[in-house]
Amino acid sequence: MEANDIKYFREVLEGLLDDIMQKSQETIEDMTESGEIYADPADRATAESDRAFTLRIRDRERKLVRKIQQALQRIEDGDFGICSECGDEIGTPRLKARPMTTLCIQCKSKQEEDEQVRGD
Repeated sequence: MEANDIKYFREVLEGLLDDIMQKSQETIEDMTESGEIYADPADRATAESDRAFTLRIRDRERKLVRKIQQALQRIEDGDFGICSECGDEIGTPRLKARPMTTLCIQCKSKQEEDEQVRGD
């Protein structure tokens, strides 16, 4: 992979990481500032449901942060863009769609087929 491509993907990954960190900080601020009192139990239930949904999203993003950090580490190590399964180069279109991926499209397709057969 060329140096320009590596630079591009580093910037994309760092941008994703910054966005996630900013959203998580906003969520923390919203939840600590929210001292609302609800007269109607339905309003309170709706607010609690919204908070739970937001926390589920942030938990998924927390897991994504780890994958982004691992991708940035692979860039540092010189392993970025190499399939961890077969060792072939991961295509640029796949990396643009999912820059933190570790599998080429063929290995990912095989993995998904295997999961479908096992019922995962």
